[in-house]
Amino acid sequence: MPLYEYRCESCGRRFEILQRMGEGPAGLACPHCGSEKVAKQFSTFASAGAKGADSPSSAPSCGPGFT
Repeated sequence: MPLYEYRCESCGRRFEILQRMGEGPAGLACPHCGSEKVAKQFSTFASAGAKGADSPSSAPSCGPGFT
């Protein structure tokens, strides 16, 4: 299950919760103040992988003479 980040509209604190994809804030409450006025936030994700032939760091750069 993905980890989603929410922001409480009452106290302003952010919290994370494991949810199924596509689920919204229905039934969620802020763990800090108990308010049900929460909004899903856009956040970045991180991935860890081995550097290999397909990784961007090993791709050729577009320098002079690159066609």
